[in-house]
Amino acid sequence: MAVLVRERSKITAKGQTTIPKAVRQALGVSYGGDVAYVIDEGGRVSLFAAAEEETDPVIDGFLTFLARDMARNPSQISAFPAGLAERMTTLTAGMTVDFNEDIDGDVTL
Repeated sequence: MAVLVRERSKITAKGQTTIPKAVRQALGVSYGGDVAYVIDEGGRVSLFAAAEEETDPVIDGFLTFLARDMARNPSQISAFPAGLAERMTTLTAGMTVDFNEDIDGDVTL
């Protein structure tokens, strides 16, 4: 594989970095643009200009698995338990969520 651009950047204490100008130009992204990171099994990271409607391959794979499983085993599908729905409603009463809001601090999934 031929190397077109090789650049370095430092990571700040906040875990941030600046994408070097030559890399941004090669990707065709500028201020306000989005990039996507892909890490393969070997730990190699690829950086891409993010597509407008990008999807997560892990989530897509999981949703495909669920769809196939439900199609193969329709008798295993049951209604969401009313008691659980009521408990969730009670526990989240009065909460508002802004899915576009930035998350402060570390997140563990």
